[in-house]
Amino acid sequence: MNVVAFNGSVRKSGNTDWLIRRCFTELEREGIKTEQVDLGVKPFLGCTACYKCFDNKDHRCAVANDDMNSHITKMITADGIILASPTYFADVSVGMKALIERAGMVARANNNHLRQKVGAGIVAVRREGGLTVFNTINNFFMIGEMIIVGSSYWNIARGRLPGEVASDEEGVQTITKLGQNMAWLIKKLKA
Repeated sequence: MNVVAFNGSVRKSGNTDWLIRRCFTELEREGIKTEQVDLGVKPFLGCTACYKCFDNKDHRCAVANDDMNSHITKMITADGIILASPTYFADVSVGMKALIERAGMVARANNNHLRQKVGAGIVAVRREGGLTVFNTINNFFMIGEMIIVGSSYWNIARGRLPGEVASDEEGVQTITKLGQNMAWLIKKLKA
C-alpha cells in the first residue's frame, strides 16, 4: 500500500511540506509507504486542450516536455493521493492547478483511471481563502470518481512563516486524524 503526495508549494520546507509530513507520520505508522513529489518552482503548463489524450488513450499527456507524465504514473500506481497546496490569492498554486488540469483530463480520457482511489486534500493558509483551495482539490477527486477521506474538520491549517502551522493546534489535530483515517480507509479497501 502506498500514498503519493504532491506538494504545490514553491517553498521546499514550508508549511505545506510540514503538513504533508505530519500526515505521513500517521500513514507510515500503519505500514503504508509514502512518497512526496515537490512541484516546486519548475514550471509546467496547464492543459492545452489539444485532446490528444482522448485519441491516444495511453494514460499519458501528449505534452511530453516536462515531468507531468511521471506525476500521472505515480497517481495511477498509488493507492492514495494527497494534493497539498498553499493558498495563493484564495486558490491553489499554479503548479497544483496545472497538475489538476492535466492529470484530470488524462484520467477522463482513459475511463477515469483514478476511479476508487483514496484522495485527500491538505491546505496551508495564512488567513483566509483556504476553503476555496480545499474545494478545488476535492472537485478533482470527485470528478475522477475517487473516494475522499475526511477528518474531524476541513484539512486546513494556518501559518505564514515556515513551520508556523505547527502552532495551529486544531489544524495539526485535523491533519493527524486525516492520516489515521486515510490509513484505515486504504486498508479496508485493500482487504
